Amino acid sequence: MPWEERFVRAFHALHLQRHHEPDRPLHEIYQVSTVNALLEGVLDGQMTYGELYQHGDFGLGTFNALDGEMVAFDGAFWQVKPDGKVQPVAENQQFPFATVLFFNANYQKTLAAPMDLAALEAHINEAIKSPNLFYAVRVDGTFERVRTRTIKRQSEPYPSLLDVAANQVEFELTDVEGTLVGFRFPDFAAGLNLPGYHLHFLTSDHQAGGHVLALELAHGQLAVDDTSSIHVELPTDAAFLAARLDGDRRDDLDKAER
Repeated sequence: MPWEERFVRAFHALHLQRHHEPDRPLHEIYQVSTVNALLEGVLDGQMTYGELYQHGDFGLGTFNALDGEMVAFDGAFWQVKPDGKVQPVAENQQFPFATVLFFNANYQKTLAAPMDLAALEAHINEAIKSPNLFYAVRVDGTFERVRTRTIKRQSEPYPSLLDVAANQVEFELTDVEGTLVGFRFPDFAAGLNLPGYHLHFLTSDHQAGGHVLALELAHGQLAVDDTSSIHVELPTDAAFLAARLDGDRRDDLDKAER
């Protein structure tokens, strides 16, 4: 490693050590690729989940060719397949996009009153210290309903995420217990991840889940972890290098993800 890179890394580590909260370990969000790359049909990656485990025990993502949805918490990674079945993620599985961190909540609250997705997001927005930081969000609870989606595995040449989402597979889960996992990214991070909330779900029996489109929470336990640090690992394959990633794509993201 060149001395310049060693110096920059050492300086960054010292800065974090001086500014982190003393009762919480140093940590950062670790993300592979960008959501705009998915929009452009960059659907294959080279990193394996065995490598990603080293950077977080909590998060979400997908798989090469968009073969379902990934949800992770408590160090366990799960794949919600396009047919709705759930299986543990194998270490050799590769992915084009994922966001993880080592979850360490600094805000927790019991949610005793029923609320839908908009009310839950509004509640969290009132609790966070600033809309300009990054937040990991977890809710363990009982849900009257959760509407989720997965995406069918694609074939090359890959279509855009907008075209894929037009044929997504949706599931209506009712009267289930489970865990909601995801992130809140600031508006200025559009292009990296979804601005606002990006949430995945897994039932307690590990039998169903997916990317969250709507929900009705009966009651649960909310935990939020904030961080000011994010590391983005960009692909270097030909598809990513040739992709057009400029421009404001928030409208397209809303259509594809919400």
